[in-house]
Amino acid sequence: MYITSHGNSIKKRGCHRIYYFHPNRNGMKILLVEDEPNVVSLIKRGLAENGYEISVALDGLSGLQMTTTNDFDLIILDIMLPGINGVEICRNIRKQNEQVPIMMLTALGTTENIVNGLDSGADDYLVKPFKLAELNARVRALTKRIKSQSPENTLLRIADLELDTVSKSARRNNKQLSLTATEYRLLEFLLKHQRRVLSRIEILEHVWDIDFNLGTNVVDVYVNYLRKKIDKHFSPKLIHTVVGMGYVMREQNEDTE
Repeated sequence: MYITSHGNSIKKRGCHRIYYFHPNRNGMKILLVEDEPNVVSLIKRGLAENGYEISVALDGLSGLQMTTTNDFDLIILDIMLPGINGVEICRNIRKQNEQVPIMMLTALGTTENIVNGLDSGADDYLVKPFKLAELNARVRALTKRIKSQSPENTLLRIADLELDTVSKSARRNNKQLSLTATEYRLLEFLLKHQRRVLSRIEILEHVWDIDFNLGTNVVDVYVNYLRKKIDKHFSPKLIHTVVGMGYVMREQNEDTE
C-alpha cells in the first residue's frame, strides 16, 4: 500500500507504502526508511516536533524509489528491511549522490556492523534503542556539516600526499587512492590538523560528528584502513600513533604540536 498523507488527508496509490508528514517549519526534508511501526512513530514524533518534514518508506524498494524521485536533506536507513536492505540502498544512493547525509539506524551495534554500514557510504550510525534527544542531536550535526561545506576548499598536502577537497580525490606519489566516504573524511581531518596530536574522542566528534559509541574501536579500525592505503606502500610514513593520546599526521622528522 502506497499512502500519501498531507495533514489529515490520506490517499492510497499503488502497492508500496510511503508516508509524508507535515508541516515543514524549518525547510528540511528527511526520508526515513524503516519497517517497524513503533520506531516510525517515535522518530516521526521526535523530528516533527522540531519542524522537519518527514517522508516514510516501510520497505527497502519503496525507500530506494523515493531517493531517485525526490530530493532530501537527510536520509535515515534501517539496515534490516524487506525487499532490499539499508546497506544496499546506501550504496545505490552513493552512486548518484555523494552529498546527501545518510544515517544508519539498526539494532546491530557491533564494530563489524558499524564499519560495514559506514563503508557503504553512511555518515553516521545510531544503535537501537536510542533517545530522541540523541537522534535530534545527530540530525542537527549531519545537516549542519552539509550546510557548512564550501566550494572554496583548497588542496591539502603533506609530503607527496595530496587531497583535493573539491573533487574529493586523493593521490600519493602521483598515484590515485581509492577511499571510502569515511576514509576520506578521516584523511581530510588529519590533514587539516597535521603535526597536531588528535585524541580518539576528537576524531569521533569531527569525522562522525558525534561520539556515538566510545565503547567501540571504530577510530582504530579506520586509521588502520587508511594506513594500508596511504602508508603501506609509500615512504615516509605519515600516520603515527601517540601511545595513550591518539594519532598525528606528520613526516617522521617533524615535531608535533
